[in-house]
Amino acid sequence: MSRAPSEYPDRIRGGWGWTLIEILFGLAIVGVLSTIGLYASQDAREKRRVTQAIVDIRTIEAEIESYALAARRPPSSLADVGWAARLDPWGRPYRYLRFDGIAWVGQARLDRFDVPINTTYDLYSMGRDGETVVSLQLPPSWDDVVRATDGAYVGLASRF
Repeated sequence: MSRAPSEYPDRIRGGWGWTLIEILFGLAIVGVLSTIGLYASQDAREKRRVTQAIVDIRTIEAEIESYALAARRPPSSLADVGWAARLDPWGRPYRYLRFDGIAWVGQARLDRFDVPINTTYDLYSMGRDGETVVSLQLPPSWDDVVRATDGAYVGLASRF
């Protein structure tokens, strides 16, 4: 006696389980969503680091100004204001360059017109890549977090 097609188990009719194509399609979707999530979290982490560097530079700037008012001269290094051992969010020391009346030729940070971005002192973090050059228009400096126009701007060099 033969069975009617409706009497076969689901497994034989092919209605039970996943096909290889369905599994691969599901894995592809999970992979794409994971990649998007990973990039989004890395981008958010980098934005937090830049924001922290901006806050730190503003804090250092205030301490430098307080020191200059009390001592009647700017500090010679960040050690004078207690920031010598502190590191930026990428694990490197902040950079400070005091000018003595005029910008130090070859050391002062320069804008796209090769003009020093500050008249009193330079204060910056070398950013994510840890590399920098004097001119902000060159790629190694684009991720630096800089103090420019004597404190009117603090942010990424690429946006200055």
